[in-house]
Amino acid sequence: MKVTSERIEGCQVALTVEIEPEEMSKAVEGAYRRLANRVTVPGFRKGKAPRAMLERHLGKETVDAEALDHLVPELYDRAIQQEAIDAIGQPDLKIVQLDPPIFKATVPVRPVIELGDYRSIRVTPDKVEITEENIQEALERLRRLYSTWEPADHEARMDDMVIADITGEVEGKEIIHVKGSQYKLTADSTVPVIGFAQQIEGMQPGQTKEFTLRFPDDYQTPELRGKDCTFKVTVSEIKEQHLPEVNDAFAKSVSEGVETVEQLKERIRENMRAAAERDARENLEARIMEEIVKISKVEFPAVLTENEIVHLAEERLRSYGGMKFDDYLRIRKITAEQFKEELRPIAEKRVIGSLVLNKLHEVEGIQVSEADIDAEIERIIKESGEHSERVKEIFKSPVARDSLRGRLLTQKTLDRLVEIATGSGSASPSAPAEEPPPAAEGT
Repeated sequence: MKVTSERIEGCQVALTVEIEPEEMSKAVEGAYRRLANRVTVPGFRKGKAPRAMLERHLGKETVDAEALDHLVPELYDRAIQQEAIDAIGQPDLKIVQLDPPIFKATVPVRPVIELGDYRSIRVTPDKVEITEENIQEALERLRRLYSTWEPADHEARMDDMVIADITGEVEGKEIIHVKGSQYKLTADSTVPVIGFAQQIEGMQPGQTKEFTLRFPDDYQTPELRGKDCTFKVTVSEIKEQHLPEVNDAFAKSVSEGVETVEQLKERIRENMRAAAERDARENLEARIMEEIVKISKVEFPAVLTENEIVHLAEERLRSYGGMKFDDYLRIRKITAEQFKEELRPIAEKRVIGSLVLNKLHEVEGIQVSEADIDAEIERIIKESGEHSERVKEIFKSPVARDSLRGRLLTQKTLDRLVEIATGSGSASPSAPAEEPPPAAEGT
């Protein structure tokens, strides 16, 4: 075979392979044997028809196509080895000429990452401050969480809960029909439509009321936009919310190991600070990576984005309780292509961030040892409580350990970048490593 190769944009290599006559002849002979055992030629038993009769029966094009189906993948593998091409995905193969046979392959290859001067980046961490107002807001949320709803002896008011039968008709078609629905009256409610809560306000148990409201022009359901809906509401019960008093008894009931309100406040403060510090750290890491990406140049094949789109789609469906893809599209009222394009910017951002981060841990010489993995597994087991035995079994799997290795490598790299960007650590790499070259290949 004769092979020429050319690097093209998008981290791809264009291969052109011309098949030698003797290679094609041998492939056609093999195609004949395979087809003879699969195809029945009138007047001959399977596998017994002469080659000329088989070609006449099927057509030379069919025999050649069978030959190329087997020969092209074989020659492609030989070609990328001959040209020392580091392919990272399946090629796009096309037959471009039949006499002599020539095929082209567009091959995705490893990304090229050129890191900027990331060690000069400086980022100031966000300050974490928990105020007394934050504590009071948290206490109020706890009060509402532990509140009770009791029957009320007054007409429906805002912030009350009504138990009601509700129907709604648009152009004579019933679109809502619920019995015994629990509906909390809030002034800014938009469910099922703006103004609904205000219409129920003032109603008494046993009272029925009919009224008409218009769906807004930008309503989430296109077929209801701008249309009038006639509602019929029958209230059966009204309940008002009773919030518990914040005292020592309340403190004991909401948090284990707490005896007084002051202890509860301190527990809240500790939890809020821990959460705020986690958020601040994640925000700091994200800002540092954003700055590094800005000054770096990354070229990668489109296949990486396509693969990431698949992963994002799977994540989205899992977040919807494992919903089927077709059901998700129907509910969203979008096509598969629209969904794919919606995810594309997120996928590209993820790919770029991952490639830059991987190059950074390579340049910084960051490694994860087996001892690091063992220590992290022990920490996870200790925190898993009654599930500790199951966790132990999970981490006996090499796949689980490799996944954990990847997580630790990412976190160690981010820790190193935080040290550099905040000036809290040494400016030199954590292990011997050369300065980032002008252009470095690989992930």
